[in-house]
Amino acid sequence: MPRFVRSAALAAAGVMVAGLAVGCGGSSDDGEDDAKRPGGSGADPAPRPDPSSSLPASLTTQKLDWGDCEASGGEAAPGDEWQCTTIEVPLDYAKPDGETIGIALIRARSTGKGDRIGSLLFNFGGPGGSGVSMLPSFGDQYAKLRERYDLVSFDPRGVAASEGVRCRSDKQTQAAENTDPTPDTPAEERAYLKDAEDFGAGCAKAAKKLLPHVSTAEAARDMDVMRQVLGDDKLHYFGISYGTELGGTYAHLFPEKTGRLTLDAVVDPTSGAVGHAENQARGFQRALDNYLKANGQEPKAGTKKIVDLLRRIDAEPLRTDTPGRKLSEALATTGITVTLYSKETWPALTDALAEAEKGNGTALLQLADAYNERDASGRYSTQSHSQRAIACRDTKERPTPAQAKARLDRFREISPVFGVFMGWDTAGWCHKWPVEGLTDTPEVSAPGADPVLVVGNTGDPATPYEGARRMADELGKGVGVHLTWKGEGHGAYGNGSTCVDDTVNGYLLDGKVPEDDKVCES
Repeated sequence: MPRFVRSAALAAAGVMVAGLAVGCGGSSDDGEDDAKRPGGSGADPAPRPDPSSSLPASLTTQKLDWGDCEASGGEAAPGDEWQCTTIEVPLDYAKPDGETIGIALIRARSTGKGDRIGSLLFNFGGPGGSGVSMLPSFGDQYAKLRERYDLVSFDPRGVAASEGVRCRSDKQTQAAENTDPTPDTPAEERAYLKDAEDFGAGCAKAAKKLLPHVSTAEAARDMDVMRQVLGDDKLHYFGISYGTELGGTYAHLFPEKTGRLTLDAVVDPTSGAVGHAENQARGFQRALDNYLKANGQEPKAGTKKIVDLLRRIDAEPLRTDTPGRKLSEALATTGITVTLYSKETWPALTDALAEAEKGNGTALLQLADAYNERDASGRYSTQSHSQRAIACRDTKERPTPAQAKARLDRFREISPVFGVFMGWDTAGWCHKWPVEGLTDTPEVSAPGADPVLVVGNTGDPATPYEGARRMADELGKGVGVHLTWKGEGHGAYGNGSTCVDDTVNGYLLDGKVPEDDKVCES
């Protein structure tokens, strides 16, 4: 079964290149004073007990042992400016004195070009994205923020170096990519649902006692432990894509500890599983229409051409230049989707579609592999495993196959290209999941919190623009502050708008809260 096209950290053209993969090593024993390290800014603030915390002081005042970051996943370790460590948090927050798990962190110390504010914590999306791998890849983009903040990110519980969930082998993952995501016959439907059930069973076997404890709410509680241990009175945070849901959840749980939060590429907190799938079908079709118009094609005619191509691939997968692999409908759809995350990758879509029309699926396969984080040796990251485990723990909504089929015409009307794929996914994503879901929709109301900056991009395919306004409204009057960018691609900050970048920087660095509903035209 293909990965559900949920809001992954694919902003900008970086989607085409795998990010740095790093792990956490022990502390450096070279005796170098921390203030003399690249990016160093003196001693760490001492963690202090928080009288409002129900956690034992052994967790909230633990001293972190920062050290060199290790290489992993075949990638070189990041430079000396990056340091890694592991923080301990409760496995189950209902048992704060019980078993703990380790959460991997990475940081770059403030450059000290301005008065240090504290730490700025990042989550780049997913769910299931590795912040430890991603932050060094985008470090240059946040250089201005680093003047006054230590840049910090982490692998959330169940992700990568933080007890990462792996539900099937690489061989099984590759085989599943040939499962039809839009079943046309009873046999294909049975295979589709069996694959989904097998995936969940694999997660239950591999993750065991961790699987019920990978929710967004628990990850938000982990962030509050980070806040205390990093020595900050309030949490300053930059959440992108799914990271906006995580940030909104934190604001709801800890409004009095909410500092300067920026939420960019916003997940609609008012939508459940079906509503989210509809939103994404609409968002990706909107982005595809914009791509077609930019290439001089009438959207309806261009869409029909792509639909016809996918039908042919569904009937007979395309050959590729990769021995032993063909381009299935699932992989073709993923390859198309990934290019819509950024306007910069539209030319790649043009080339890949032209090649596929000639009967060769190599380019679309390579695009799909980039999205699925598959390397040349056939190894996959655990991102899609963690993503599904977290999402299925979060949501109570479990549409049946019959309910999904009944909605297919509506999904097809929303998006001829992506609709049926998304519609079936509402049933297959958490089919017979071994752990029950927690909520219908995420709770993000945060009365009494400081203003939270919510950024929406009118051309965002994965987290459509409408979700930003809804997030701002749900956070509450005087809390949610809405900023619009009339742009293209997934996310706004760092995507070419000086207006957006200046507004976000002014908020995070100087506490300048813009007028609600400010619009950046370019």
